Amino acid sequence: MKEMKIVLGENKKVEAHYKGFTIYTDQPEKAGGDAGAPAPFDLFLASIGTCAGFYVQAFCNQRGISTDQIELVQKMHHDRDTKMISKIEIDILLPSDFPPQYKDSVVRAAESCSVKKHIANSPEFVLNIK
Repeated sequence: MKEMKIVLGENKKVEAHYKGFTIYTDQPEKAGGDAGAPAPFDLFLASIGTCAGFYVQAFCNQRGISTDQIELVQKMHHDRDTKMISKIEIDILLPSDFPPQYKDSVVRAAESCSVKKHIANSPEFVLNIK
């Protein structure tokens, strides 16, 4: 079992200490924070896009394909009724000289994202008082 230590800071700041890193979060000013760091939900969204990007990068690196001009653009579609994200869409922007035989495969590589897989097969959440 892996552990992450969460530390409550000043105002709306919260830190996560994990694997030797400190991940800082804050809330936007409209939510009472100082907007000094990304909000936890922003980090959640970024983890999806960066994970997909990692898999695209690994796919290209394994085949000697340059990643210099490859970008991913993540779009979040909101449900007006629930106020939640109903769809996350990621556009993989490939340069014109990207090998056409790999276009479908690079999409499958991005779909291999472990963050996406955990969302699709969500873990059980348990909160304890100790």
